Amino acid sequence: MNAPGRLILIAGPCVIESKNLCLQVASTLKKACDRLGVFYVFKASYDKANRTSARSFRGPGLEAGLAVLTDVRARVDVPVLTDVHTAAQAAAAARVADILQIPAFLCRQTDLIAAAVQTGRIVNLKKGQFLSPEEMGQVVGKARSTGGKKLLVTERGTTFGYHNLVADMRSIPIMRRFGFPVIFDATHSVQLPGGGGDRSGGQREFAPVLARSALAAGASGIFLETHPDPDHALSDGPNMIPLAAMPALLKSLLKVYSAVQ
Repeated sequence: MNAPGRLILIAGPCVIESKNLCLQVASTLKKACDRLGVFYVFKASYDKANRTSARSFRGPGLEAGLAVLTDVRARVDVPVLTDVHTAAQAAAAARVADILQIPAFLCRQTDLIAAAVQTGRIVNLKKGQFLSPEEMGQVVGKARSTGGKKLLVTERGTTFGYHNLVADMRSIPIMRRFGFPVIFDATHSVQLPGGGGDRSGGQREFAPVLARSALAAGASGIFLETHPDPDHALSDGPNMIPLAAMPALLKSLLKVYSAVQ
């Protein structure tokens, strides 16, 4: 990923709801990032395998989802990121995605990490909600031991009692010691896991302040989920940023990032 010195934005809808939605989000964010000099990566999941309820929408599945990501990558001219849950998915997704993401709940799965790394793609290691930032050093070590040289490490909050997460900004400088860029997942950090009974809640109003705080603490980039109409999104709506609010938010993030740099 060629983004030396530039703020990195990884953003998109939580799950692939439709091709048109993905193209709308990707093109809107690409235009805003190009104006500001931000390095943009589109993200969306073809399968949300860890939904709270078995009745929740999971996405279009591997093949249909990768077809959408292929179209977004080609038509909008942006790199794409998606998460993988098995070694077989890693091999398939690597044919399309520039970055493979290890979900937070799976960050200790050695075989999955090895499979993702061995594709040769950049691998984003998300810190589990159950791990300290120091423990992520072992996860990075697993990736490096199987040949990983192109890694990102992402903070996404830590379990804090029932239905809540806390974002500890000390994790940013701690995980920077591992020698790879640290990304802060601002929208998942304000999630309220299982807070809605059969779904997760969220406090999207706090995502911008946490994003600015993470950049002040030394993060290289921000991960955000966004949607034109978050209240009607099919996954993670309560913690997603409205797409119309993203350009102004990006400007404020860039000011903090530039000041720290």
